[in-house]
Amino acid sequence: MIHIKFRMKKVLSLLVGIIFSCTNAIAAEKINIEKKLIGIVGAVSGTVKTTTRELKTGDKIYLNETILAGTKSGTQILLLDQSTFTIGSDSEVIMDTFIYDPDTNDGKIVASVKQGSLKVISGLISNKDPDSLTVEVPEGTLGSRGTEFQTMVSKTQTSTLLIGPGKNNTLGLRPGAVLVGNAQGSTLLNNPYSISTMKKGKAPGQARKITKKQLKKFKKKMKTLKVAKLTGASKDEKKEIRKKIRKELKDAGLDKEEIKVLIKDNIKKDKEKKIAKKKAIAKKKKAKAEKKKAQAKNKKDKKKKAKAKNKKGKKKKAVKKKSTKKKKAVKKKSTKKKKAVKKKSTKKKKAVKKKKVKKKKVVKKKKAVKKKKVVKKKKAVKKKKVKKKKVVKKKKVAKKKKVVKKKVAKKKKKAKNKRRRKK
Repeated sequence: MIHIKFRMKKVLSLLVGIIFSCTNAIAAEKINIEKKLIGIVGAVSGTVKTTTRELKTGDKIYLNETILAGTKSGTQILLLDQSTFTIGSDSEVIMDTFIYDPDTNDGKIVASVKQGSLKVISGLISNKDPDSLTVEVPEGTLGSRGTEFQTMVSKTQTSTLLIGPGKNNTLGLRPGAVLVGNAQGSTLLNNPYSISTMKKGKAPGQARKITKKQLKKFKKKMKTLKVAKLTGASKDEKKEIRKKIRKELKDAGLDKEEIKVLIKDNIKKDKEKKIAKKKAIAKKKKAKAEKKKAQAKNKKDKKKKAKAKNKKGKKKKAVKKKSTKKKKAVKKKSTKKKKAVKKKSTKKKKAVKKKKVKKKKVVKKKKAVKKKKVVKKKKAVKKKKVKKKKVVKKKKVAKKKKVVKKKVAKKKKKAKNKRRRKK
């Protein structure tokens, strides 16, 4: 509740500052019926332009003007019914429709946001008729019902945030709500700080509480615009401010007769626009229907031509198929003969190779057998020689032993004979 009260205080301070700073400029000039005055620039930060001029604080805003806010720029516009439009950085907003009767507070406001961000605080028109303020976005429409809301338009989607007031507001305003809708469906935002997103070709997303990160993004778009704050304003002071605002609007040249003429002219032009749009849509539909008919005729003609070509083509294809079949048959026969000849030659070559391989194997086996036999014979001869040598050695050793024995026996005999002789 404190947050809502503070925001409404800020709005009232802006209204006072705008009107008191621009009273002299507004009173010096009457409303031109060709250029319909709809509001005043209350605050500007950075570079904000229309298609023809650069906007400054106190400049007038006319119907059908396109407002372009550059990077790190923004503006706040006060409409004649006390509605406040705050345009953020990198934004494009068009004031399409503005009809207002200050005596009855009847009217209609339509604005379109092509890109960027727009914050709306509804005024006297939407307070009387909640369905009288509409904001158009690429993915659908936003219907304000006496409240404060902000929308952000990007390349892929549009996000809409309901700020307030709530059911138990302190300013005596009706409960606020925003209807987010398109051809696929609609979503009602009726709780403060609830958000919904829209994408092309899809129904709006369900209402949900905004996160801290999302809220930072919304606030960042309006960060560049600095608005004076009003502190300690009582209810009586607020009532006096509203009275002064109404007086200043009348002093700006809004006489009853001029207002009636302006309203009638606006209503006529609005009707003319709608009629022109309907006619244009009808023309487009007729053109589309004619195009479809022409396309259908062209398709039929193309189909007939295609059928005739297909018949001729089929005949040619049949002839070509026959000739190709004959050629293929001849080729197959020749290839079969060639393959048969190649097979026979390859078989013969393989047989000859096998024979040669077999002969080589037989020769190798014979050679191997002969070598084995020769080796065996050599080994046997070597063994015999070794045996003979061993036998010879044994015989020699035996002979030596015999000779030694004989010598030993002779020595023994001589010794015995000597002993005998001595005796």
